[in-house]
Amino acid sequence: MNVFEAVRTRRSIRKYLEKPVERDKLLRVLEAARLAPSAVNRQPWDFIVVTDPEVKRKLGAAYPRDWFVNAPVIIVACANPAKAWTRKDGEEYWKVDVAIAMQNLVLAAWEEGLGTCWIGAFDEQEVKKVLGIPREIRVVAMTPIGYPAEEKGPVVDRKPLEEIVHYEHW
Repeated sequence: MNVFEAVRTRRSIRKYLEKPVERDKLLRVLEAARLAPSAVNRQPWDFIVVTDPEVKRKLGAAYPRDWFVNAPVIIVACANPAKAWTRKDGEEYWKVDVAIAMQNLVLAAWEEGLGTCWIGAFDEQEVKKVLGIPREIRVVAMTPIGYPAEEKGPVVDRKPLEEIVHYEHW
């Protein structure tokens, strides 16, 4: 699968087979995240891989969805704002850096035949409590990972380029 095909066909998966994710596939997905670009190459991210059913169950307090906690793997993407680059005007880039790494991760997972679903609406303090994440670290996103138990077609509900692209000026 080429990159454009992955971008065109990748969809959020909310139903997973009860099949473990092979370690080599998981490592390739994590490697894709590791290789992501970041502002000034600061790489302010850490990823927590959760496979223990009890820990996943506890994460359910932060995002209470059965399909989420029943996935074979949950990856929690974190940022250390102190390690990230900050623009002169104070704009911080840690969220952007982790988002880029997560996009690499979900596309690589799709290429491996694995489904994901980007989760941003969670109780950050609960995630930090369950996983023992230090106070200064921020939880940016989570995703379940597993073999899809549902099939979805390509993304079709996107605005046309003419509505979103501007040339030379607004």
